[in-house]
Amino acid sequence: MRPENESTHRLLPYMSMFVRVVELGSFSAAAEQSGLTASAVSRQIASLESALSVKLLERTTRKLRLTEVGSEVFARCQEMAKAARSVQEIAQRFVSSPQGMVRISAPKAFGKRIISPLIPAFLQLYPQVDVQLMLSDQPNDLISEDFDLLIRITETPPLGLAARPLLQVHHMLCASERYLAQAGVPLHPDDLAHHNCIYLGETPGDNRWQLRHIHSGEKVTVNVNGRFVSNHSEVRLEAAIADLGVGCLPFFTAAEALANQQVVAVLPDWRYETSYHGQAWILYPPNRYLPPKCRALIDYLADKLADNVGGTAAV
Repeated sequence: MRPENESTHRLLPYMSMFVRVVELGSFSAAAEQSGLTASAVSRQIASLESALSVKLLERTTRKLRLTEVGSEVFARCQEMAKAARSVQEIAQRFVSSPQGMVRISAPKAFGKRIISPLIPAFLQLYPQVDVQLMLSDQPNDLISEDFDLLIRITETPPLGLAARPLLQVHHMLCASERYLAQAGVPLHPDDLAHHNCIYLGETPGDNRWQLRHIHSGEKVTVNVNGRFVSNHSEVRLEAAIADLGVGCLPFFTAAEALANQQVVAVLPDWRYETSYHGQAWILYPPNRYLPPKCRALIDYLADKLADNVGGTAAV
């Protein structure tokens, strides 16, 4: 047995045409507005009457007249037509101008240092858009966690999602000049074994630092130790500034302190390698009807960070 609402849905175009015929006063006028023939319009009205088993219109040579039941049906169909126009207006409003809430997730340090400072200007630029920025180092899911956008740092974006590059992310080693004056300047990664090193400490292997020479590609692994350990990059930066040792840091976390000469690069020809490196991508559903609010934020972030894509971010 066919579901009841299936036949109702089939009648919707006929109901819309019925409203048009009554409002315009003739089959020919409704046909001209719809780009159909008068006979095609007449057949639609006849199909509606047949489906409802009632007479809706009395036809004369001069005009159309609603029957008693036709008047009630017209009132309901007119409400339906108004609702349809309201739906179109809502959709058009959202298509024509960015508005609504955008929920975006980003890794903690990257979100705080890179994304958060850019949001105030975006909100001024788009007064009808709100932003909810969630910071988490755990991988989030667009659908199950109801995010509109995700930022993920990886060499290759995940399959099944559209991706746009934002920023190249790499790590480096830093220390204060005072610490290096007291402990000596490391000339090779092996020298780090004799220094106080500030590492993550989240897993047992976090004190095994892997470094790669930028030019030759040589790789060295060294076991480091230190008196202070932290899983937050800004805390490690503060420790390095406080002369506690050599810290491993994302460049975007250390950039300001480097510019202010609070810390200096250690082993600048060597790159500290970690899983938290690669390209920062903004991820979103591969949907041709991406809401303007999301498109606006994607374009804005990509534009603001465009000079750093594929390069070394001096931010």
